[in-house]
Amino acid sequence: MRLILSLCVALAGFTAAHAQSSGNLSPDKPAAEKLVIGVMGDQSGVVSDVGGKGSVLAARMAVADFGGKALGKPIELLVADHQNKPDVASSIARRWFDGEGVEAIVDLPHTGVVLGLQGIARDKQKTLLVSGAASVEITGRSCSPFTTHWTDDTYALARATAKAVTKGEGETWYFLTADYSFGHDLERDASATIRELGGKVLGSARHPLSTQDFSSFLLQAQATKAKIIGLASAGADTVNAIKQAKEYGLEANGQRLAALHAFVTDVHSLGLPTAQGLIITTGFYWDSTEGTRAWARRFLAEHGRMPTREQAGVYVSLLHYLKAVQAAGTADAAAVNAAMRKLPVDRFGETAAVRADGRVIYDISVYQVKTPGESSGPWDYYRRIATVPGTEAFRPLAAGGCPFAQQASQ
Repeated sequence: MRLILSLCVALAGFTAAHAQSSGNLSPDKPAAEKLVIGVMGDQSGVVSDVGGKGSVLAARMAVADFGGKALGKPIELLVADHQNKPDVASSIARRWFDGEGVEAIVDLPHTGVVLGLQGIARDKQKTLLVSGAASVEITGRSCSPFTTHWTDDTYALARATAKAVTKGEGETWYFLTADYSFGHDLERDASATIRELGGKVLGSARHPLSTQDFSSFLLQAQATKAKIIGLASAGADTVNAIKQAKEYGLEANGQRLAALHAFVTDVHSLGLPTAQGLIITTGFYWDSTEGTRAWARRFLAEHGRMPTREQAGVYVSLLHYLKAVQAAGTADAAAVNAAMRKLPVDRFGETAAVRADGRVIYDISVYQVKTPGESSGPWDYYRRIATVPGTEAFRPLAAGGCPFAQQASQ
């Protein structure tokens, strides 16, 4: 156990250069004598703040809490930066699966990366534990029996936000949307819910990934006089849009911002004077239960920042995967994924379930960012305004179009 912990500590100091290569922690042992897990994410790009080194720490915590071994074999973590490029991610995954004995990959931000890896993991019969990417299609038409999705998807985020904020036909929306599949999915699903509830969508402006200047988009949004500006984006794009919306005085104009995919680290970066009043939807907030608080304080002590839902998803998914390996008595992906779908999921003391299509079901909450006067101290940022049960928040299994899950339910 002391050896495993020392190896985990050594991993914490990896550099971006090391992250792009395999972080082999025990090269003297062949793969058959250990269980190898890959942590693949964004270590240096637009969403590194919400995953990155924090996701690596969350994986290490899961391994340590499980005891450092599975089926009597030491657990090894490899780390890589996919640079938000599907081709880079595919190259790393093939090398890991074919040459380095990796049985599962965890974290995986960026929808294009995940959709690109689905076929590879299916062909190699390896496991993907997704807690970074958010597209609903991961467990929809592009689903795989070897993939599970552990954090909020675009359908749940959009519907929960729209339900909490849209009060009827007087509610009008305009979207600032990241121009790729993730952003499009958020806008589409939120718009459908808004219309169901009697609200109106006045239009949208689509911006490239990593946009620095939102002035033209914000001016378009301001001109519509929409009551709510929905931010269908993530990471630095969301942060930049919020900062510049403050500068343009959208709040003074009577418009509110609803971030469909924001993180507690975004609010921390912005500061409460800028972020106050922002509507945020998430299935994980560090201060929601005794279980989340206890784990988050451990994470904070080592990382210096409270965990995001992506990082929490890495911890929960890897711990559940290891329990499934133990229960199945093998690391065979088919047997392990079947076990994952049968075992109850422990989300920091609350129970969730893995559906046949790989979608993990839990409740989603909508929060409003506190004013500086409401906050009791560092990281006390959210005030809950609504909770949507998981059975209502996530897309129904029958509506997802996942072929193997529909066959299994018949």
